[in-house]
Amino acid sequence: MANQQHNRQGQSQNNRGFAGMDPERQREIAAKGGRASHESGNAHEFDSQEARKAGQQSHKNR
Repeated sequence: MANQQHNRQGQSQNNRGFAGMDPERQREIAAKGGRASHESGNAHEFDSQEARKAGQQSHKNR
């Protein structure tokens, strides 16, 4: 099992998939998806009122 590493608690972790990638590579892939969604017109853009409402909701859950 060459792809396994152990975390601090000694549990094995598998280094496959998106979560196992280098953080910089994850950002590159996520940025491509963001650009693609904006280009296709499917991306959601918050206006200031909608962002304010979302912020208020997050503070209510604390």
